[in-house]
Amino acid sequence: MRAANFPSAETQSECRTLGPRWPSHPLESPGEMARSGCNFQDNTKFRREVEILKNRVGFLFAFLLLAIPAAAQNRDQGGNKGGGHAPGVGGGHVPSRGPAPHPGSAPARPQAQAPQRSAPEQSRAPQGQEPQREAAPQARSYSDVKGHPEAPHVHSRGDKWVGHDTGRNDANYHLDHPFEHGRFTGGIGKGHAYHLGGGNRERFGFGGFFFSVASYDYGYCDDWSWDSDQIVIYDDPDHDGWYLAYNVRLGTYIHVQYLGA
Repeated sequence: MRAANFPSAETQSECRTLGPRWPSHPLESPGEMARSGCNFQDNTKFRREVEILKNRVGFLFAFLLLAIPAAAQNRDQGGNKGGGHAPGVGGGHVPSRGPAPHPGSAPARPQAQAPQRSAPEQSRAPQGQEPQREAAPQARSYSDVKGHPEAPHVHSRGDKWVGHDTGRNDANYHLDHPFEHGRFTGGIGKGHAYHLGGGNRERFGFGGFFFSVASYDYGYCDDWSWDSDQIVIYDDPDHDGWYLAYNVRLGTYIHVQYLGA
């Protein structure tokens, strides 16, 4: 009778130590593995488990490739309330002072409304042609540095107040009765920061004081969080009856009128 070809004691010891293994050569056949004394079924099970693990790792990697850019985009856009700020603007910086008065008398900026032509002027247009209309004034750009917001803002370095340069004759901030509700008696300037306690651009408040935003500045505070942002109040040296509310998070500012306590 032919003696059974059992693995040697040394081979059995190696298999017990290493357990299921990969072929020592990519072309090693199951027969060669069996002749080496190791369990081919255990090796096959091991390879199957490794394949499952590789698939899971691949899925996780693909998920991260999609999730990380999306998160970065949301952070950069800052569209969510409490989002990020532009480089060199805001981010917790508080100007050490308010804007300086505009030197001399600046030319008046036209009030924000589309110009209209009278009916007699329109009737003089040639027959069969549409009457020509004057173009509306082009909106001013406040983004003086790449990445800075399209709103009046303050540079973190140097405390330059961008946009506060229209002088005392700006019709958009004219009030017939300046300070008709009295003057703000809280702290003004650096060292006096307030957390907004709710409201909206028509009426917001903090610490029992209430303000409203100048209608001309409505578009400059769309990204303000009225129930959480921190602001600092500054005097407006050019426009009687107005204060400047500076957003510490965004670095932008708007004209506000005091409504009383």
